[in-house]
Amino acid sequence: MSKSDPYRALLDISEEIAALEDTPELLSRIMDKAMDVLKAERGFMLLNLDGNEGFHAVAARNMSQESIEGIRHLSSSVVNSVLQNGEAVLTFDAQSDERFSEAQSIVIQKIRSIACTPLILKGEIQGAIYMDTQTQAEQFNEESMQFLRAFARQASIAIDNQRRLEKLQSANKRLRRQISYSDVFPEIIGESRAVQDVLEMIDRVADAKAAVLIEGESGTGKELVARALHSHSGRRDQLFVPVFCGGLAESLLESELFGHKKGAFTGAVENKAGLFEEADGGTVFLDEIGEINQNIQTKLLRVIQEGEVKRVGENIPRKVNVRVVSATNRDLWKEVQAKRFREDLYYRLNVISIKMPPLRNRGGDIAILADHFLKKFARENGKTIEGFEPQALKILEAYSWPGNIRELENTIERAVIMSRANKITGDLLALNKARVSELVGRSLQDVERAVIRETLELTGGHRGRTAEILGVSRRWLQYRIKEWGLGED
Repeated sequence: MSKSDPYRALLDISEEIAALEDTPELLSRIMDKAMDVLKAERGFMLLNLDGNEGFHAVAARNMSQESIEGIRHLSSSVVNSVLQNGEAVLTFDAQSDERFSEAQSIVIQKIRSIACTPLILKGEIQGAIYMDTQTQAEQFNEESMQFLRAFARQASIAIDNQRRLEKLQSANKRLRRQISYSDVFPEIIGESRAVQDVLEMIDRVADAKAAVLIEGESGTGKELVARALHSHSGRRDQLFVPVFCGGLAESLLESELFGHKKGAFTGAVENKAGLFEEADGGTVFLDEIGEINQNIQTKLLRVIQEGEVKRVGENIPRKVNVRVVSATNRDLWKEVQAKRFREDLYYRLNVISIKMPPLRNRGGDIAILADHFLKKFARENGKTIEGFEPQALKILEAYSWPGNIRELENTIERAVIMSRANKITGDLLALNKARVSELVGRSLQDVERAVIRETLELTGGHRGRTAEILGVSRRWLQYRIKEWGLGED
């Protein structure tokens, strides 16, 4: 062993162990480094794993468990002596060393040189490192022991630090389990297992850069999840830009997303930055992503792959740094199979998938959400309403809620507005299936117009609130109102 070797090894191991966060890997590297420097043929490490008196082999090289057990029972002179007295043991030639004259293992295993040193931290013996050779005597010397003692001190500190780190990580996990996800994400209400699974997923992926696809029926709260992903990420101080992809003409959506150059089309009277540019550094939420056509899909793929956009009428690429969160109430994979949605874009959008449960599958969350909306709308309308009559709660919990949370919210808002008592009664809930059947057989445009008209009436013509209830952008709602002349009724 050259004089530079031990010092180089001590420096190497100090650098390596500082970066290791896995105990088995740490112990393995300690063992490998010690054997490499001393040119040992075999070795093992013993540690007190559980705080009791027992020591267990945690890393071994070129040795069977039987060999280790045999060596551990070498009279009281080697491993046991080291563990009991805290003193290192060195022998140049075990075959002629009187201390091992009665040790059958020395003869049977043909052991020649032995080096064994304790692992001591704060005066307590934590374990030991044992190494030997079978083919060469005088392999180890006093210089070897000096290195091994210094090495053992470093190893002891590294092992102790790793144990402390693991205890902190374990305590942190316990603490996280004790804290309700509802406290972490107060904007998403519910205690059912299905909702807790969604909240756990948000917690795990919020700070990732990868795209997220949120799938679920209309009205299940997909935008709330998207906003939670943004607000709990490192992008929280930048813009969250929601885009409703359904109901807009291709040219209008393209201009909204990517911007346009002055004169690019009729009405383009000035240069305009698209929403991806406005959201640079933040998050773009593409709601109802399954509605976009092939042309927009191709340009969106470029944004995700290359991180750049081209405004309509321009060939100049502009760099953007956005996280894309998208949502759909369709089965997007079926859209891919039907050749209506690009497969490569699907995989880019669906790096992380979050499935939103329908309200009917959320156990006791209906009553929790109903109470939340009751307090909210009572406060907004200046009313004092204490809760629900038992019959009203039964009606709420028995209903299938095809419109999910949005339908429940609308139902409670109407009940609060119509209520003249201090509790909501069943007759105020207006879950009349006959009203739904009236729309069956009519065109989707007629249904859409009827829903918008009724929601405008419910909100007293408040367009911002109407857009919020319907889950659409205010711009989209204004477009429809103007197209159908609803504001003139």
